[in-house]
Amino acid sequence: QVQLVESGGGLVQTGGSLRLSCAASGRTFSSDAMAWFRQAPGKEREFVAGIAWNSGTTYYADSVKGRFTISRDNAKNTMYLQINSLKPEDTAVYYCAATPRPWPGRTTAQFPYWGQGTQVTVSS
Repeated sequence: QVQLVESGGGLVQTGGSLRLSCAASGRTFSSDAMAWFRQAPGKEREFVAGIAWNSGTTYYADSVKGRFTISRDNAKNTMYLQINSLKPEDTAVYYCAATPRPWPGRTTAQFPYWGQGTQVTVSS
């Protein structure tokens, strides 16, 4: 079993920055891939960014390229999401997800492990 715990969310003004963290514990896999998804009120959960744990290859949704940066610290089993130039439309609950497979794609169904989410609210 893999446990994921997100932190770092909060209330920020438009143009501000946040750094989200996702700490993984329990059984971990060398071929893990991890990702960030987000879900705004009344909308489906959507892919934001992902990373292949071994290679460090990163993947981004077009809507966040240039503003979001995903990274990981292997020694700490922690994934990060640096969010810059925040916009009101970035307001959502941000979820960390993990899979024991190599990068499987960008849909929620391909990630069996999920954190509880952290709220990001951007005020205009």
